[in-house]
Amino acid sequence: MVLLTTTGAKTGAERTTPLVYRAADDGTIFVFGSKSGAPTDPAWFHNLVTNPQVTVGRGSERFRATATPLEGPERDEIFAAHAAERPQFAEYEAKTDRVIPVVALRREPAA
Repeated sequence: MVLLTTTGAKTGAERTTPLVYRAADDGTIFVFGSKSGAPTDPAWFHNLVTNPQVTVGRGSERFRATATPLEGPERDEIFAAHAAERPQFAEYEAKTDRVIPVVALRREPAA
């Protein structure tokens, strides 16, 4: 699990959400807006589309990252690999008509 802290699109308030993630060899973290197959995207996704600078907590580590929603073949490849390891995500996808968002979280350089 990671703790994803976003800034509210309307309120400007920080919100922290625990999420299952997938890590790439280059350090990119991918999170998935499944909302358990609900017909709408989760609030955290709307927040990071408006404010893509986020904070990620993983274990004892905490860092700033830029969130980028993925599209097309890149999104499909990451989602398929994740669903192969975690079959409940394939079930979530089957329950909804929307495309479940996949978001890349890329660490910002240290200041």
